[in-house]
Amino acid sequence: MRIPILKLKRYLLISVQVDLDDQTALQFQEDLLNKIHQEGSAGVVIDLTSVDMIDSFIAKVLGDVVEMSNLMGAKVVLTGIQPGVAITLIDMGIMLEEVPTALDLEQGLEKLQQELEA
Repeated sequence: MRIPILKLKRYLLISVQVDLDDQTALQFQEDLLNKIHQEGSAGVVIDLTSVDMIDSFIAKVLGDVVEMSNLMGAKVVLTGIQPGVAITLIDMGIMLEEVPTALDLEQGLEKLQQELEA
């Protein structure tokens, strides 16, 4: 199953509404990086509100997606991080210290705009 990636002006918006298995996560990583390249996107908002838990592999892929997007010139904002996801990320040593976060997609888009204007 593919995760939809929406384009809004120079940004990409992703709301993960499915359970992330290994194959879906890897497909998402590839799709997102291709879309950033195709669209020349300046920023990405990834909404994880519907994701209650992740395993160590998904945590690593998520951290990699953020780093790879940044390398391609797209600032990433994560939104809606649930407690179980936050715990797994920290337990895995994936700190994401430089990654802005927000409570929901709307606030994430506002934060992304602020980050890119700074």
